[in-house]
Amino acid sequence: MNRIQSLFKSRKLPNKETETLQEGIKRITGFSPKDMLLYQTAFTHKSMGLKGDDGNVLSYERLEFLGDAILGAVIAEYIYNEVPSGDEGYLTKMRSKIVSREHLNELGQDFGLISFAQTQVPKKHFGNNIHGNLFEALIGAVYLDKGYKTCKRFICKKVVAPYVDIEILNGKVISYKSLLIEWCQKNKNSFDFHVYEDTGHNEVRHFAVKLSIDKRVIAKARATSKKKAEEKASKRAFFALQDKISSS
Repeated sequence: MNRIQSLFKSRKLPNKETETLQEGIKRITGFSPKDMLLYQTAFTHKSMGLKGDDGNVLSYERLEFLGDAILGAVIAEYIYNEVPSGDEGYLTKMRSKIVSREHLNELGQDFGLISFAQTQVPKKHFGNNIHGNLFEALIGAVYLDKGYKTCKRFICKKVVAPYVDIEILNGKVISYKSLLIEWCQKNKNSFDFHVYEDTGHNEVRHFAVKLSIDKRVIAKARATSKKKAEEKASKRAFFALQDKISSS
């Protein structure tokens, strides 16, 4: 018997106290899974050290890759049909908003997917992206288990219908950093992100950022990665300079 099959055979998972993985998949997707091994793999972190009969490591990462592609295709088709007047640039921007990491993390959290994760790493040590990663892996598993049509229905019912509003997304900012840099370049303002490691009293390494515009510090921020810290500082700077940015 495959090691992962024996591991999950009678395991109870903490979502809703007594809900098994199979019951959880049915609740989330609305159908009974056929190949449970796919879904077990979709929630297995590589730290478990499990291998399939072919000797390859079992983890959600490959399914995450596949799910990302399927989700992008379904959303692209939806926007294409929903906004017939949109050009390529507009359609690309709207797709990016819907499948943004922030949005996927929100979906994963709403479905409580982290409760099904099998990992040797304490779950509290994962960042928010684990929620979106597991959601994409779930989509990959659904696609391989049920095919494209069923997977598309799942995405449309569970993602598009309850979460996607074109009018609201039109005004949603994907990246405050990109928006701020664009504004600075347009107005010929110099800008600088000064990033330095800041462990402080936290167990997890943090990075701090000072964002300066025309050599004046506008905002500061801390986060667990340079990218997150820069985005956080950019958002604070954007709201501090909102009147100037809106009038330019």
